Amino acid sequence: MIDVILERGFDKPLESQLVRSLSEAAQPCFHLHRIQWQESLLARDGRRLVCHFQAPDVESARIGLRQAGADVSSLWGSTVHDAPSLSATDLVAANVMVERRFAAAVTFEAIQALEDAGAACLDNHQVRFLRTLFSLDRQRMLCFYHAPDAESVRLAQHQAGMPVARIWPFQRIAP
Repeated sequence: MIDVILERGFDKPLESQLVRSLSEAAQPCFHLHRIQWQESLLARDGRRLVCHFQAPDVESARIGLRQAGADVSSLWGSTVHDAPSLSATDLVAANVMVERRFAAAVTFEAIQALEDAGAACLDNHQVRFLRTLFSLDRQRMLCFYHAPDAESVRLAQHQAGMPVARIWPFQRIAP
């Protein structure tokens, strides 16, 4: 099983209950293609959604999600990298997403070294790194943080010199 990420943007805001009901309604397709819904992260404004699944491979996820009616134009495989000693309760506290995009492939270790070098900036703004989803093509990352607000993360990332494409607060929706 690999971790598969589906990113979506919406003109009309989504409600968390709709995300949950669509995910639950898709369970027969998910079961057929051995897809396991892990969580969905919905932007506070309802216009951005990241869904995390586990599946035998990206193509199985693509087929099952398409059959369930999802737009799979931004579906990608990933590896998961958790903060040391991360607990399940810590992960539930995640509330801010940082999206990173790279013109050329990077290594996880190179980006982690930048993050480690900027650890004081995170601490100064009460920002705690929790998890990274790193694309198999090594050109994008989604990083989860726990922070007082998205602005704290934005300031910490800027001061640490981290590459950032987008930062947004989210709510977690899980099975």
